[in-house]
Amino acid sequence: MRAMPACALAAALLAVPGPAAAQITKAPAVVTKQKVKVETIAKGLVHPWGLAFLPDGRQLVTERPGRMRIVAKDGSLSEPLKGVPAVYASGQGGLLDVVLGPDFASSGLIYFSYAEPRGGWGKNGTTVARAKLVLDGGGGRLDDVQVIFRQDPSYASSAHFGSRIVFMPDGSLFVTMGDRFSASKEAQNPANHLGKLVRILPDGAPHPDNPKGEGWRPEIWSIGHRNVQGAVRHPATGRLWTIEHGARGGDEINVPQRGRNYGWPVITYGRDYSYAKIGEGTEKPGMEQPIYYWDPSIAPSGAAFYTGERIPEWKGNLFVGALAGQALHRLVLDGEKVVGEEALFKNLGERIRDVRMGPDSALWLLTDHPEGRVLRVVPASG
Repeated sequence: MRAMPACALAAALLAVPGPAAAQITKAPAVVTKQKVKVETIAKGLVHPWGLAFLPDGRQLVTERPGRMRIVAKDGSLSEPLKGVPAVYASGQGGLLDVVLGPDFASSGLIYFSYAEPRGGWGKNGTTVARAKLVLDGGGGRLDDVQVIFRQDPSYASSAHFGSRIVFMPDGSLFVTMGDRFSASKEAQNPANHLGKLVRILPDGAPHPDNPKGEGWRPEIWSIGHRNVQGAVRHPATGRLWTIEHGARGGDEINVPQRGRNYGWPVITYGRDYSYAKIGEGTEKPGMEQPIYYWDPSIAPSGAAFYTGERIPEWKGNLFVGALAGQALHRLVLDGEKVVGEEALFKNLGERIRDVRMGPDSALWLLTDHPEGRVLRVVPASG
């Protein structure tokens, strides 16, 4: 067979899509040596989305259709809490994340995000509210619900709402905002909240240290994000890490810095669902590279650093839930570089929606299913 001319071979290679920075994807495989098991703590939740630990040992869980429930120590579920505002429960929309306020012990305040219906023409958007959680023997209610932030503009879409909430040591909170899918180009427009990371104070006011670039909304910390559904504060550095969905490939891990542009949809390591090219390529001056990406996509949601003592070899590892991948991804780190990866619990055959580090030194998971579960990961013995 006649050899292909060098110029033709080069052109053919350029036409084949592939990672431009292979050193930041497909880390060497690692295997957990200690045997672990997954325990079912509660079941029967309808598409649970967010999990928070209460001081008394119970858990607060959101269900995407618009309910909050208390999970008792024996795994039983409370009746839905009263006072939860109406949500836009369609597609990816609904009741989303929930966290306890840093002063919860004295104030009883919780913060939660949801897809809010906003008038006619099907418009909606990601909204953050806070409320006082009043508990009783079997459940409880939300009192004094106050909206503190609304993604602007509203948009008629059932996709890409974000939305994770992370408190920082100074009491401010980061909230991830999706690009609403069909408005993806707006992720590059700092005059709105689509495809952005915002940093606000507990009353919703912009954080005073946010970038003050020309044309930037005062709440915005960084731009060029697609749909961040994993966010967690690093236990040692205190910096925020985010994990966002790509399209067909191109899921990213970032450590977002003040005023930076993370590229979407101008640069990405993914392709459109039709396999068409997105944007201009994989890199461009003035736009940041992820510290790691996945191709093919795992559809990441939920993230936690392991800080417990039960499984010593996991100490300092980052864990990311996978929806399409139906696994829990363990990432071994060297600073901000991923040096090893393991896909755990594929045998469960369930979408992992949320990942939390529990006060009991165990990893806790939520499965995204009409009969969703609260799971706990612990050593197989002892």
